[in-house]
Amino acid sequence: MDDLFGNEPAPETAATHAPLAERMRPRNLDEYAGQEHILGPGKLLRRAIEGDRFSSIVLYGPPGTGKTSLAGVIARLTRARFERLSGVESNVADLRKTMAAAATRLARDGTRTILFIDEIHRFNKAQQDVLLPDVERGTVRLIGATTMNPFFYVNSPLVSRSMVFELRPLSAADLRVLMGRALADQERGLGAARIRMEEEAAEHLAEVCDGDARRCLNALELASLTTPPENDGSIVLTRAIIEDCIQRKAVVYDAHDDAHYDTISAFIKSIRGSDPDAALYWLAKMLHAGEDIRFIARRLVIAASEDIGLADSRGLLVAVAAQQACEFVGLPEAQIPLAHAAVYLATAPKSNTAYAALLAAQKDLQSGRTLAVPEHLRDKHYKGAERLGHGKGYKYSHDFPDAFVPQAYLPEGRVFYEPSDRGEEKRIAERLSHWRSVFEAEKAKDT
Repeated sequence: MDDLFGNEPAPETAATHAPLAERMRPRNLDEYAGQEHILGPGKLLRRAIEGDRFSSIVLYGPPGTGKTSLAGVIARLTRARFERLSGVESNVADLRKTMAAAATRLARDGTRTILFIDEIHRFNKAQQDVLLPDVERGTVRLIGATTMNPFFYVNSPLVSRSMVFELRPLSAADLRVLMGRALADQERGLGAARIRMEEEAAEHLAEVCDGDARRCLNALELASLTTPPENDGSIVLTRAIIEDCIQRKAVVYDAHDDAHYDTISAFIKSIRGSDPDAALYWLAKMLHAGEDIRFIARRLVIAASEDIGLADSRGLLVAVAAQQACEFVGLPEAQIPLAHAAVYLATAPKSNTAYAALLAAQKDLQSGRTLAVPEHLRDKHYKGAERLGHGKGYKYSHDFPDAFVPQAYLPEGRVFYEPSDRGEEKRIAERLSHWRSVFEAEKAKDT
């Protein structure tokens, strides 16, 4: 006989030999760890689940944050048939077959179906479009799970018909709770094995798993299965044992997902915010994860002009030099000039006035009438230019003291660039203020 979730009950041997992370999946919201921002008391998703008032849901977040587990809990609480498909393995025929069966159940006895699609972003547009009619009619309630941002990787019509929730990496405290339950549970967990985990070992495992519950529980199980028992039959898990089982800290990062964009964003914002320590940390994360050093170097060059700008123009020279050094020496040595440039830019005075002035000029250009080039600034190096009056009255700056002569270079005298008083730009501000005052005085004479 099928269970509530539409599957034959698993034999005892299968349940016993399933990985610990699978056996310890939560059976209700009280057993569900983490995600308080959406499942805490009074939060939207919890209210929707407890009130059984939701249509379709898209859950996205890193691996091991509880997307599949939450879908199972929702199906249990709403007493719905649970059907599971995979964006990697399933096709349109599987979708149509599942939808037809769901429609039959709903018409026959009112049994509702929750269709859980893991890695829904793997479906192409046509496959995702197949879901739309049945989702709209309420034939199924879709729960899609993805590690990718659905606003980029899932069809807009499907996203617009769904409640979208981001699942965050579990905290170290959440992972400690899960480990404690697994060690105490004699039915599903490791409670029958009399395992004692040292505090330092638990802290280390909770820290290095980067909020991934599956990785944490799998490492705990591996440690318990491979550690010889003490004389009294108990198993003691030390930090050394846990370090051996977990091997190394895996950085959650992919060159095409949110972590890629979020990390480079944090890197640039740390430089802009004048925090060299944070900048070095995010740089180290990208290097550890195998990010393209040319991508990092390009962003440093952009930051040098956008955020440091004229407050310290040497920042651009350092950034370009780092970019050239990366091409010249490659990894692993290229990380040294990248660190050099990151720290230089983070500790340099900041100004975005040149970039802001360009944006202001572009806005002016797009919103107003395009200005004609004044006659005296036009090119006169061709036959007939003189007859047109091009270049007439132009004053060559180097013929005057300090290579400056007041004359109009822009009709109507518009001003876009306003220098700051930071770094080298303070001196620029002084020069520019002098030149502008001389120009205004000359204009006053003419009037």
